[in-house]
Amino acid sequence: MSATRATDVLVIGGGIAGLVTALELVRAGRSVTVVDRDHPERLGGLALWAFGGMALVGTPLQARMKIPDTPQRALADWLRFGELDSGDRWSLAWAEHYVERSRAEVHDWLLEQGLKFMPAVNWVERGRFGDGNTLPRYHILWGTARELVRRMISGLQQADSNGRLQFLHRHRVVALEHAAGRVSGAVAVNDDLGTEVRLEAPRLVLAMGGINGSHAKCRAHWPGDLPQPEAMLNGAHPYADGKLHEFAARHLDGQIVNPGEMWNYAAGFPHPFPHFDGHGLSTIPCKSALWLDHRGRRIGPEPLVTGFDTHWLCRRVAEQEKPWTWHLLNWRIAAKEFAISGAEHNAHIRDMRFPAFVRETLLGNHRLVRQMQQQSADFLVDERLDGLAGQMNQLTRSHEIDPAVLAATVDDFDANFAKGASLHNDAQIRKIIHARCWGPDKLRTCKPAPLRKKGAGPFIAIRMQLITRKSLGGLRTDLSSRVLDADGKPIPGLYCVGEAAGFGGGNCNGKRSLEGTFLPGCILTARAAARAILDGG
Repeated sequence: MSATRATDVLVIGGGIAGLVTALELVRAGRSVTVVDRDHPERLGGLALWAFGGMALVGTPLQARMKIPDTPQRALADWLRFGELDSGDRWSLAWAEHYVERSRAEVHDWLLEQGLKFMPAVNWVERGRFGDGNTLPRYHILWGTARELVRRMISGLQQADSNGRLQFLHRHRVVALEHAAGRVSGAVAVNDDLGTEVRLEAPRLVLAMGGINGSHAKCRAHWPGDLPQPEAMLNGAHPYADGKLHEFAARHLDGQIVNPGEMWNYAAGFPHPFPHFDGHGLSTIPCKSALWLDHRGRRIGPEPLVTGFDTHWLCRRVAEQEKPWTWHLLNWRIAAKEFAISGAEHNAHIRDMRFPAFVRETLLGNHRLVRQMQQQSADFLVDERLDGLAGQMNQLTRSHEIDPAVLAATVDDFDANFAKGASLHNDAQIRKIIHARCWGPDKLRTCKPAPLRKKGAGPFIAIRMQLITRKSLGGLRTDLSSRVLDADGKPIPGLYCVGEAAGFGGGNCNGKRSLEGTFLPGCILTARAAARAILDGG
């Protein structure tokens, strides 16, 4: 016989969207039970590993850097770049809500929680043709998203003065219960003991993430016009499997919107010490690296360069003959530009060591480059190009890299510098020069130079694979984060927040994100759900 527990609100999922929802409700005096599949030390979900970048509009930091941003301009960028369906009422409404409220409900609210942002705004997702972020909007949390998680958990502990908060770790929700036309609770299984518990609650908040943690689900919804790579890495949370989306759709008439829209990354490699099967690390690709196919030829005719259109990069990588590509660079480039997204490999930011961060930014991140050289089989270093070609073939157990072809690829690029900067005529160099015009990007982007530049070696090759990350589609919700049925009516008592709701409305980012819209989307949807619950909605 299963045990039974009762609570005012049941939050399913202990990621950042679930934690923010719970925090707002517990502070208001409601009893809340949070059900999470992971171990207690991993409370916070993917945010524990995330970098903490946020696209925010109209902030004081933007004003200090003389960035003339407005919600109207941000919305125009968002709708154009995301290619949102003009008939998708609620996704459009959430996009508008985001740009109008990200300053007050995310930026200012986080400052109230004691969090800080780094003193620079980065410029990402500019668009291949300037059709992305027309201004810098990417703010970085000091302490990374791990500090955000820590603050949310601390806030919950301080607010829980009368035992109103319960956590059920290692519990997996297998069914949502409903009676008399509204949700009434859920059934969960303790994955360690195999025991079952019934959780009674008049209001349920779905915060279980997306579907991209399951490669089976990811492949099942893969866009039909895009080739599927033979192999992909997993950069999502392994418990983001889409099962509760399907339950809500099948049994409660919830609507899943555009499950094939997803935000993956084009340049990942296996985690040297994986936390789960298939775990990959997503790099922030070096702008100055040459992006090559499996034979060592530069992918073109338009070179692949990060920071402009991640969706397009993923498409180009998926179209390649083999499920991997190569980044070819040298130590000079790697020390200045190589980075891995997330808290784990950005220790100075994560641990808030500002002098060390500044020193490493100015002098080069040699520490991380050496670390990956030692730990990753996919990170190859050699003083000579022919030696590097041999290592590349050994890794892939093939003879696909011809040393002469690799050398010719380098020579063709280096020829741009033979007669001085006035005769540069390479699209990648033009993008690099453009990126370096913005101060924060200049700090992390090398001045264009030949790969064979004297003293810049040794050479480095990194084998890269497409890595899954976030779902852009999810359950349809209104601006109160209430789940809507097929007729567009709220399902009484059922809410959905964060990635599970496509970060609001079902698919508010459309096909492309302006990058950094995910953590704020979790916070905005969570706070909307909490407000609606407290208002009796």
